[in-house]
Order: sequence, then C-alpha cells, then structure tokens
Amino acid sequence: MNFSEIINDTKPILIDFYADWCQPCKMVSPILKQVKVQLGDNVKIIKINVDTNATLSAKYNVRSIPTLLLFKNGQVIWEKVGVASATEITKKISETI
Repeated sequence: MNFSEIINDTKPILIDFYADWCQPCKMVSPILKQVKVQLGDNVKIIKINVDTNATLSAKYNVRSIPTLLLFKNGQVIWEKVGVASATEITKKISETI
C-alpha cells in the first residue's frame, strides 16, 4: 500500500512527521499511544521519518518537526506543528469520525 492509498481512507489518518534526533518528537510518541488507546480502530496513526522521506515531507511543506497532519479522504483537515496534548489530538480526530 502506498502513501496516497493510505491517506485516501474514509477513516481519519494521523501522520506524525518526526526525526530520531528530535527531542520534542520523542515526547509525541507516548501521547499518540494514548490517543490510539482512546480511539482504537477509529483512527490510523502513522509515523513518517523526515530524514528518510524528504520528498513526502517537502510535498506537505513540513518545515518543523514534530508536525502532525490529519487526513480524511485524501485531504489534510488539520495540522499541528509542535507537541500537542492527547486531549487536543483526540478532540480533533473525534470531530471527524
């Protein structure tokens, strides 16, 4: 399955653009685990390493990390640069389910 097939799902897809060397990015992982526990199969969460996926990062204008992009039906419906709380992320995704 390629990236465009993944983001064209009817359920919300949260993409976490990160890098291994990024300290704030490391803070996002446990938050996303919490979100996944709360929302279960209502959302897909995918991590994309900007160092190994530069073309994809450029396509979506990811200039700072961490960057979260929420897709539904292939469209970006929400973007958050920086660390967001589990409450903020869960609320935003729940609005789209």
